[in-house]
Amino acid sequence: MTNSTTASTPSAAAPTESRQLKKGSLAAFKGLMPFLRPYRRQFAMAGIALVVAAASTLAIPAAFKQMIDLGFGGAAGSKSIKHVDLVFLALFAVATVLALATAARFYTVSWLGERVTADIRSAVYKHVVTQSPEFFETTQTGEVLSRITTDTTLIQAVVGTSISMALRNMLLFFGGLVMLFVTSVKLSSIIIGLLVLTVLPIVMFGRRVRKLSRDSQDRIADASAMAGEILNAMPTVQAFTHEKVESARFGASVEGAFLTAMRRIRARALLTMIAIVLVFGTIVFVLWLGAHAVIEGSMTGGDLGQFILYASIVAGSIGALSEVMGEAQRAAGATERLLELMSAKSRIESPSQPLALPPRAANGAALTLQDVSFSYPSRPDTKALEHLSLDIKPGETVAVVGPSGAGKTTLFQLFLRFYDPQQGAIKLDGVDITRLDLHTLRDAIGIVPQDTVIFSADAMENIRYGRAGATDAEVIQAAKLAAAHEFIERLPQGYQSFLGERGVRLSGGQRQRIAIARALLKNPPLLLLDEATSALDAESERLVQSALEAAMVARTTVIIAHRLATVQRADRIIVMEDGRIVETGTHASLVALGGVYANLAALQFHNVHVVH
Repeated sequence: MTNSTTASTPSAAAPTESRQLKKGSLAAFKGLMPFLRPYRRQFAMAGIALVVAAASTLAIPAAFKQMIDLGFGGAAGSKSIKHVDLVFLALFAVATVLALATAARFYTVSWLGERVTADIRSAVYKHVVTQSPEFFETTQTGEVLSRITTDTTLIQAVVGTSISMALRNMLLFFGGLVMLFVTSVKLSSIIIGLLVLTVLPIVMFGRRVRKLSRDSQDRIADASAMAGEILNAMPTVQAFTHEKVESARFGASVEGAFLTAMRRIRARALLTMIAIVLVFGTIVFVLWLGAHAVIEGSMTGGDLGQFILYASIVAGSIGALSEVMGEAQRAAGATERLLELMSAKSRIESPSQPLALPPRAANGAALTLQDVSFSYPSRPDTKALEHLSLDIKPGETVAVVGPSGAGKTTLFQLFLRFYDPQQGAIKLDGVDITRLDLHTLRDAIGIVPQDTVIFSADAMENIRYGRAGATDAEVIQAAKLAAAHEFIERLPQGYQSFLGERGVRLSGGQRQRIAIARALLKNPPLLLLDEATSALDAESERLVQSALEAAMVARTTVIIAHRLATVQRADRIIVMEDGRIVETGTHASLVALGGVYANLAALQFHNVHVVH
């Protein structure tokens, strides 16, 4: 079977490569609809509260008109006190309704902001953890974390505040506009004409603010990615005394983010200033005309007061909308970045109609490679494996040796289907692994990697990672087989001892024995050992070797080892060089052959005859 389509499929755009994508509008928010749709009822409730609050606000100027004309006007007479009392009672009632509606709106939209943000974070993380290693070749984990935290916080501000504020001020704007025309058609027509002229520069300048907002978020992500990388490598940084170098490098990155943010802040400050000057300048001019109309008797004092209040509401809503637009533009950049991350599609996926593995053999799984050729996506012109064919029988222990870069670890990555070969096929128990569900395939494989991963949990849970449903007794038995039980028991809380982030409280050998125990607990038909004893001292290696030999009895085992002393008892040794199998045989036959393996043995043992 040839997977030629895989080779030609364009890679999913990694976030760092797609920053240059530019959006011309706030259309990116459409991508949030799947997250907003489940909460239509809450949005409807917020909408009702919003309309009630806006209506209450728009009722206040009308009450003031009544108070001025009927309470203080020439026709008020002896009833003015009653009118004033009634108006103030009405104002208090309106204020009470406004307070209740505003509180309901605030609670509902705040809940929506928190809920939608939590859903987005979960969805992004769920999507990222399904990506193949190819995705992480081009994407820094710090950048992904920045998007999950910083970018989603910006979206929370939009969903939880800005959308509500925008709708509220749009209602106030249009409602106030209608009431302006009801109050005075002439003055309203003049003010609308002038406001249209003020909107154009605001919109033009708003586009620049949006671009700067996107750049600012990118710089923050760069700094986060750099910090994550360096903090994960602190022993190396300190060993080479690069603390000052890395501090200076991070400081320069933070300074770059600060300068970009300042450009955004200056642009937004200028945008706010322009909006306020133009809008309020227009209103002051129109009010000047209104004052002359009152003096001439063509409108009452109450009409002018009402017009002033409605004009203030309209002006305030425009100013608030410009602020909200700035926040929305900033969040639009964050939304684009998250949608880019969500649109990244892994090449490695389970088939739509997966096949099942045949019943498990008592002595392990059969593994076959048929003319496999493979190049890493990041290095398409370099063959990591070339025309590789191999047949491993159930229960067989096969060692893979060769110089660095020969393709040994690449084999394991293909077995686990972290990548698909560009040519050829890999079969597990006669079934092409591309036809298997990914979980079915990987559940059948146990691996002890060269770089052991220890999670921030206790020893019991770290070993139980191999099989989530394992009992404490099964975990302890696996630890005993891996020669880990004794040192775990000596920890302050035994199996409940917290091992620290990335296992910093353990030695390299102890971490490796935890990984071996994890693989043994999984009890898979196929076991992959990638330098499984490389970090052990002589005594621990002896203990683990005996445990591994016992574990190999009922399963197929493939071992990668640079230390040839660990593979001498393998049923077969495969020697690789430049992605090809160059020699196959037992230790003795390969030494006698006098080829690549014999040279490796001579380098390690100095005298080949010592090994016989």
